Amino acid sequence: MMPLSEFSLIERFFTQSSPRNAVTRLGIGDDCALLAVPAGHELAVTTDTLVENVHFFGGDDPAALGHKALAVNLSDLASMGAKPVAATLALTLAQVDEDWLAAFSRGFLDLARQYNVDLIGGDTTGGPLTLTVQALGILPQGTALRRCGAKPGDFIYLTGDIGDAGLGLKICHGYVCNAPDLPLLRLHRPTPQVANGLALRGTATACIDVSDGLTGDLGHILKQSRVGARLDWSCLPLSDAVLAYIADTGDWALPLTAGDDYELCFTVHPNDAGKVPDSCRKIGVIEQEPGLRLHQSGLVRPLTTRAYEHFS
Repeated sequence: MMPLSEFSLIERFFTQSSPRNAVTRLGIGDDCALLAVPAGHELAVTTDTLVENVHFFGGDDPAALGHKALAVNLSDLASMGAKPVAATLALTLAQVDEDWLAAFSRGFLDLARQYNVDLIGGDTTGGPLTLTVQALGILPQGTALRRCGAKPGDFIYLTGDIGDAGLGLKICHGYVCNAPDLPLLRLHRPTPQVANGLALRGTATACIDVSDGLTGDLGHILKQSRVGARLDWSCLPLSDAVLAYIADTGDWALPLTAGDDYELCFTVHPNDAGKVPDSCRKIGVIEQEPGLRLHQSGLVRPLTTRAYEHFS
């Protein structure tokens, strides 16, 4: 059997039959894709790269990798309140494995269908396994959620539980958990909070997705908004699995510092608290005093706000 060429690989595994939304005028098949941004709207663009043995293990399920490669980018769009419309995919492959490609493309395209995203182009090349996705979304002009709008007195919220993905990584490294399924699912197949991001337009004063840990990502909001914050440990949304891990190890910092949860952390003026989706959890308040503090068991602890850094 002849090995697949670059173009036959793209045609077989990644070409969609037709665009799913009106923004996409031309997808895969030409030198460039063409998008038409509706009048009165802006285009939000984000890019993430996942590298083997840096962001995922060499033997990870390729369908889950396809899902996650797109999900982490949709999470960025969600944090800005943008509606996803299209994505590009650049694949660097050590070898052409048709079974791997079939599973990877299935995971990627299944999630794309779920969010009505068109795969409009990209590239393939040879080298160490690397996955680069660029995602594009649209939103009405002037409505983007930013990191710079938090004010003293604003409430701080999370869209869902934190720490599960970090626990999933611990499990991958050998930690024995009585209920590993949810943490591993959260690690390998995160759910981008697109619906919540759209719902928060006009309500959230600042927003970010929790990809590098709550304290680090909230720290970006604090820095750009020139404020501080206080978190309440008793209000943090933690799953039974994470609570059991903390009871077993004493590692209470895990849900505060572990990444890959892809929930949204956002701030809201108290007058608008009634507009926050019921599924979200209030975890603290923005303060004038710089820095981040945690109220836990009657004590106040200072917290570092340094996020994950690839080159540190």
